[in-house]
Amino acid sequence: MMDKTLNEFQAVTNQCRDLFLKKTTDYGTAWRILRPSSITDQLYIKALRIRSIEEKGTQQVSDPVQDEFVGLVNYSVLAMIQMQLPEGAALELPVDEVARLYDFHIQENVRLLKAKNHDYGEAWRLMRVSSMTDLILQKLLRIKQIEDNSGKTLVSEGLEANYRDIINYAVFALIRLHSDVI
Repeated sequence: MMDKTLNEFQAVTNQCRDLFLKKTTDYGTAWRILRPSSITDQLYIKALRIRSIEEKGTQQVSDPVQDEFVGLVNYSVLAMIQMQLPEGAALELPVDEVARLYDFHIQENVRLLKAKNHDYGEAWRLMRVSSMTDLILQKLLRIKQIEDNSGKTLVSEGLEANYRDIINYAVFALIRLHSDVI
């Protein structure tokens, strides 16, 4: 089952990566201007839209919910790239450098996925997509609190761990949504 999960994970993240790099080609790295709190708010808005549509059962804006989950993956990677870059790094980064940084963070998530799937099995396959949405929102509220505490935690996971969990839950949701259509 793990091979199936890894293949599905890679297929979804390849689609996310493709969109991210095409937007980087179109817009450059204008996102570099965003402060951490702005990235968090963008993630929060996307997750709230998903939850709103889940609860209402309808939507009036035609953008598919799947696109919001892709946005959650890409903005989480973006947040970790921002955290990794030194203060004063150039606002504009070459596309090949962005691709390298993106790939690094996705590979770290694959490592995390393998470790968690070892311990939990394929438990995420038993979850509802709406539960994944709620867990993403919980992670975002944690991130907001950590940001409000100037990045300090006493015993809790830090920002990176929460972003990684958001990526995994968003990818799992995309896998589940795709399999529900088949």
